[in-house]
Amino acid sequence: MSDKPILPPDDGGPVEPVDLKQALEERYLAYALSTIMHRALPDVRDGLKPVHRRLLYAMRQLKLDPEGGFKKCAKIVGEVMGQYHPHGDQAIYDALVRLAQDFAVRYPLVDGQGNFGNIDGDNAAAMRYTEAKLTEVAAALLEAIDQDTVDFRPTYDGEDEEPAVLPANFPNLLANGASGIAVGMATSIPPHNVEELCSAVLHLIKFPSATIEKLVEFVPGPDFPTGGIVVEPRDAIIEAYKSGRGGFRVRARWHKEDTGRGGYQIIVTEIPYQVQKSRLIEKIAELLQAKRVPLLGDVQDESAEDIRLVLEPKSRSVDAVVLMESLFKLTDLESRTPFNMNVLSHGQVPNVLSLRDVLKEWLDHRKVVLIRRTNFRLGKIEHRLEVLDGYLIAYLNLDEVIRIIRFEDHPKQELMRRFKLSEVQANAILDMRLRSLHKLQEIEIRGEHDRLTKERKELKALLASEKAQWERIADEVKATRERYGKTTELGRRRSAFDEAPEIEVNLDHALIEKEPITVILSEKGWIRALRGHQEDLSKVQFKTGDKLKRAIRASTTDKILLFTTNGKFFTLGADKLPGGRGHGEPVRLMIDLEENHDIVEAFVHTPGRKLLVASTAGNGFITAEDDLVAMTRKGKQVLNVNEPDEAALCTPGEGDMVAVVGENRKLLVFALGEINEMTRGRGVRLQRYKDGGIADAKVFANAKGLTWRDAAGRTFTVTDLMEWLGTRAQAGRTVPKGFPRSTKFGNPFAQ
Repeated sequence: MSDKPILPPDDGGPVEPVDLKQALEERYLAYALSTIMHRALPDVRDGLKPVHRRLLYAMRQLKLDPEGGFKKCAKIVGEVMGQYHPHGDQAIYDALVRLAQDFAVRYPLVDGQGNFGNIDGDNAAAMRYTEAKLTEVAAALLEAIDQDTVDFRPTYDGEDEEPAVLPANFPNLLANGASGIAVGMATSIPPHNVEELCSAVLHLIKFPSATIEKLVEFVPGPDFPTGGIVVEPRDAIIEAYKSGRGGFRVRARWHKEDTGRGGYQIIVTEIPYQVQKSRLIEKIAELLQAKRVPLLGDVQDESAEDIRLVLEPKSRSVDAVVLMESLFKLTDLESRTPFNMNVLSHGQVPNVLSLRDVLKEWLDHRKVVLIRRTNFRLGKIEHRLEVLDGYLIAYLNLDEVIRIIRFEDHPKQELMRRFKLSEVQANAILDMRLRSLHKLQEIEIRGEHDRLTKERKELKALLASEKAQWERIADEVKATRERYGKTTELGRRRSAFDEAPEIEVNLDHALIEKEPITVILSEKGWIRALRGHQEDLSKVQFKTGDKLKRAIRASTTDKILLFTTNGKFFTLGADKLPGGRGHGEPVRLMIDLEENHDIVEAFVHTPGRKLLVASTAGNGFITAEDDLVAMTRKGKQVLNVNEPDEAALCTPGEGDMVAVVGENRKLLVFALGEINEMTRGRGVRLQRYKDGGIADAKVFANAKGLTWRDAAGRTFTVTDLMEWLGTRAQAGRTVPKGFPRSTKFGNPFAQ
């Protein structure tokens, strides 16, 4: 291959050298601006992109009014492509189809006849099969467009004109939303409810400096065409409307349906916005096959015109809320709709606007439209009054006018000279028909002249008063609010607001059928679970030489915590305990507990509770019960003890005072705040002993007094504790009269 440079032919004209970097920058900037201004971003005034605006205007030119008939979409697309939009027919038709889909657009702008697709994601029929016309909402956007209300610009071929923006007697940007991706920026605006928007606009007219917080009282959030539940916190919604950026979490709407015999199924009736139903079902089915949703048994689509997805739980014991929470995390039954109010401000400048700014710019546009429409009407009235004045002069001098027309060579100039008429008046008189010369016509002209004179006065007063202009705009907004109010089928609010339940989805826990049980723990460490909550335990049998240590009322879904003399906590699932037949099983087969250590306490885990733990030496601290759960055989070391000391007690830490009693039967009462809260350690000295160690401790509320139970099960309460009140680490004083000989307050976890 030759290394010689390839030169243009001699007759190719002059060759101009171009800097590649500069050329690329200029061309890319031109492309970016074209994409931003003429394709991707909507205009804040009418909420439309150029392709949508051209579609609606072309359909109006084809007289496809809401009251009229339909025409083939192929004809509409051809008109738009040939006259206004220099892009492919498929892109234009796709835009037309979307404007007709009631599941994609909150207030459809096109009334479609035929197959325009569905929420499953199926495509619309070819444009040669479908027909369309404008809706009333589209007619409101185009209202008064022929009254010089907006500017027109040349079309791409310069042979015709198109509107630069529509008059927009409808808050379309927020009502229908918009989405688009430009170069270096994007927009995503969810749809809203028109009645709420109109109420916010009316408040803004009255109070131009209204805060976003106040406007959000009228516009609480989006209103999606497919419904759903908005679970975004109110603070986040307010912040999104302030900054123009944020997002909204939307969940499917569902309810339980009883199937008899304790069974149920979940019915999903609404899915989040822009989620394809068929793709959603495929995703759920894939998760089922991959066994990632163990709570779900099956999914079925029973939808007809309305959505009806049937979710069958794995078993009737599965909690419906837990099942749905697991699906919300894994599927598009919950989706996040982005919010980025990036629009063309004044049709020229891309900008991210707040809710107030968007509503204010729409109001400013409506004011410009009102003034231009009023001036247009005023011009028409002025012209008509000029013509009517000429007619009246002609009627007053009818014979002379007839003579001039019959005999003068230049009747127009003679009429203008003789009666001091304008050229418009002279032409009107010359164009008048003979049958209009009767007396009745003169009376009608005088009546029309009076009406137009009165209307001209009103219009001039409107132009002179800004207050009157805003009152007129407010009347138009009120009419829109009434026409599309929540009492109408189109205007009713479809999306609701709620808070997402704050529950932890534990799939293992959810699969367990909840049943009451009584956990029996013997002195020698044998454990079992009896069905139901047993009242009479006298018939419960044990091995020879063994007896009852703890009887705990629980459920199969509970966790049982064991506190042992080495300071460890072990966790057992209540559903995994051996049944009530026989004597159960040794607990040492379930946990790694050394032979020289024993169980101090056993109780049901209560989330969020505090516990007081202490050793025989009298050291202890407060710990959070949630930190003690560990589903391992080795357990979790919490209280550090050195032999010969051992862990001695564990009691609920709910209250404001602590009572500690030693084996020497000395009682000390002090404030709970003197004890540290820790996750692991030796703790602090609770009580000082010369001989022996700690016997028991109890946390209580000072207002209720200190209580204990004697051997007969009777309860005693002491409220005057001044004699035993002190500070941590003191020796204390002899226990009150009647205190149990066991030197124990009683079972701290008794139910």
